[in-house]
Amino acid sequence: MPIDLRLEPAEVPLLVDLYELTMAASYFKLGFNQPATFSLSVRRMPPRRGFLVVAGIERLLEAVEQLRFDADALDYLASLNLFEADFLTFLGNLRFTGDIFAMTEGAIAFANEPILEVTAPLIEAQMLETLVLNQVGVASMLASKAARATIAALGRHVFDFGMRRSQGADAGLVAARSSYLAGFIGTSNVLAGRRYGIPLYGTMAHSYVMAHDREREAFTHFADLFPRLSTLLVDTYDTPRGVENAAQVALELKRRGFKLQAIRLDSGDLAELALTARRILDRHGLQDVSIFVSGNLDEYRIEELIRARAPIDAFGVGTATAVSDDAPALDIAYKLSEYAGVARLKTSANKPSMPGRKQVFRAFNEQGGFYADLVALADEGSVTVAREFKPVPARTEPLLTKQMSAGRRVGARPTLQEARAALLQALAALERRYKHLTNPAVYPVNLSAALNALLVSERARASRRQD
Repeated sequence: MPIDLRLEPAEVPLLVDLYELTMAASYFKLGFNQPATFSLSVRRMPPRRGFLVVAGIERLLEAVEQLRFDADALDYLASLNLFEADFLTFLGNLRFTGDIFAMTEGAIAFANEPILEVTAPLIEAQMLETLVLNQVGVASMLASKAARATIAALGRHVFDFGMRRSQGADAGLVAARSSYLAGFIGTSNVLAGRRYGIPLYGTMAHSYVMAHDREREAFTHFADLFPRLSTLLVDTYDTPRGVENAAQVALELKRRGFKLQAIRLDSGDLAELALTARRILDRHGLQDVSIFVSGNLDEYRIEELIRARAPIDAFGVGTATAVSDDAPALDIAYKLSEYAGVARLKTSANKPSMPGRKQVFRAFNEQGGFYADLVALADEGSVTVAREFKPVPARTEPLLTKQMSAGRRVGARPTLQEARAALLQALAALERRYKHLTNPAVYPVNLSAALNALLVSERARASRRQD
């Protein structure tokens, strides 16, 4: 029997909430399958967040393109005694045939603007809801958290060490991928390295030191075997003595033509210990040996250490970014915005939606910075909406691009490295006030005049639907 740490491609269609299937069966029975548009957006920003990083788009599109109900999946659904045979036959022939417009992987986004829109026959679009929310929601949440750590580090290297405390095997892969997208240098997750081409990094555990009778012997053995990975964990016992032992090993390596890469601090007062370690290393002429720290780090702790002028060269971040501990979920929604050529609107208290097919335009100044977004109708153009920005932009750019057409991927597929580079460039162009870790400014996202007019008319129409 295969181990349970798996998700087979044939199981992906069943990665769905039951009510998606029961609604689909009802639509099928009633003949409701005209073109529909569903829109994905974040309703509210998580606490202390000034921006979001869009992630998970590429994984989602791969899954949608290959979505199939095979015989085993259909047999399981039949065993539930909920669905009629003709509906199951319909599912067996189902393929996604619609269009998907989305922000690109690694784009910067904000609340109340579409990240993605799906236009397809109603049943197809409805059936994607769970998968869309699951893939884009989690990946974007983790990428946004990791981007904050990248910002806090002020150019110092940050590494993903989160696999062991991530919430499941796939979650660990998503965390590694999202953190690399957001600017981390690499990961300790070997499978993520293989699957996504992320550089691999690692040090050693305290158990390795404890398994030896002498700390220095442990350091020597490890450095001899893995000179390119020779980062020595110095706080198993007394930390200053550990640094001294590491320095002696580094000097021996130097005599043999090798270099100790770094020492690692994982506990205690990291700022004070880093100062002590730097003094010891420098006293031995080891200015080229870096200081790497880990241990319950997040963007706030990284910022504190840098403000304290701690001589730290790199950070290993685990739990905080792997689970986005201070904001573990996004208030993200996938809502029907058009059906059979007619705009649709949900008016629920605190959870309204926006009607119609839409586009998001971003305003850029002469220096290439961006300062406002406008949510417009899909058929509005950059020239038309430019005059609705204040001040008038040097240029505007539509953010939702066609990613799938008639069920097939279109355009160039960005590599993870390309998406990473684009995000880092966008972060550099985003004003500092939106990147503050604790009290960021609210980035302006407004509605176009045409979308506002549609919203007013659809509110009245929505009221009449209850008559």
